[in-house]
Amino acid sequence: MKAIIFDDFGKADVLRLAEVPMPEPRAGDLLMKVRAAGVNRADVLQRQGYYGHQSYGESDLLGLEVAGDVVAVGGDVTDIRPGERVMAIVGGGAYAEYARVDRSLAVRIPEDLDDLGAAAVMESFVTAWEAAVHLGGTARGTAVLIHAAAGGVGSAGVEIAHALGARVFATANAERRADVLALGAEAVFDYRTEDFELGVRDATGGRGVDVVVDFVGGDYLARNLRSLAPGGRLVQVGLLGGQDSTSIPLALLLHNHLRLIGTVMKSRTADEKRAMVQRFAEGALPMFADGRLKPLVGKVFPLAQAGQAHRIMEAGGGFGKIVLNMAV
Repeated sequence: MKAIIFDDFGKADVLRLAEVPMPEPRAGDLLMKVRAAGVNRADVLQRQGYYGHQSYGESDLLGLEVAGDVVAVGGDVTDIRPGERVMAIVGGGAYAEYARVDRSLAVRIPEDLDDLGAAAVMESFVTAWEAAVHLGGTARGTAVLIHAAAGGVGSAGVEIAHALGARVFATANAERRADVLALGAEAVFDYRTEDFELGVRDATGGRGVDVVVDFVGGDYLARNLRSLAPGGRLVQVGLLGGQDSTSIPLALLLHNHLRLIGTVMKSRTADEKRAMVQRFAEGALPMFADGRLKPLVGKVFPLAQAGQAHRIMEAGGGFGKIVLNMAV
């Protein structure tokens, strides 16, 4: 089969299309004909060597989420048959014509969702549900601040929080303000020119928000904690702003009994990922079926142009998920 490979870490130019062996499903697996695959920042980091030679999954190929058709099932799989459409999280291997998928990490694609849309769901929305809802406790009536809200996981978090009836505040650049507002945010602060801490305080009458979902880190840390209401939760999902941070205001953390929670999907164990997908399937998947949640597909590239997809992501990505289309 054809797949994207790279011989050594480096710039997007190292990615190339090549023939590789077909994956073989095990007893609990599905073998999928991949119709589309989502592109994620973790793919870029893996190509750059950020993870070194650590193995977080079971394939050395890039790609963490797929959508397509089941073509074969392992001997222990009894509830899905060849021919069904599924979307799934994989431990690598999505940038290919076929992928092996753990059955417990796959869900059926809602009837009205096409392959490109389905490829934009799993990594973003499973991560966003875990951060905002399972760990953050977002629910009707809570106030939530979501950073990097024009990105894949951030925009999914805005959609989810709005669908659940929360008050949603967000940060993005001014060019994306209208896009994020359209997803259900009450106010969007330009992270380059506006003080989100002051904006949140003004919008909540000085109380602060119940939940902050942050992908930035760095000097956002103390500002995030100061933006929380007593008992609030800061869920740290990424470190776009770097690993170094200002000091934690421990007196505030103690006095307001705040919680700082870290989460990332890539390094989770298989059982933890299965639990995350199960929570998503129970809580969020029905919202795709009834239209309360919708994937955001931005730019689409053929598999052979995976390098260009990476360059676009490194340049800012635009609004919506970057997707690889295997059908072209």
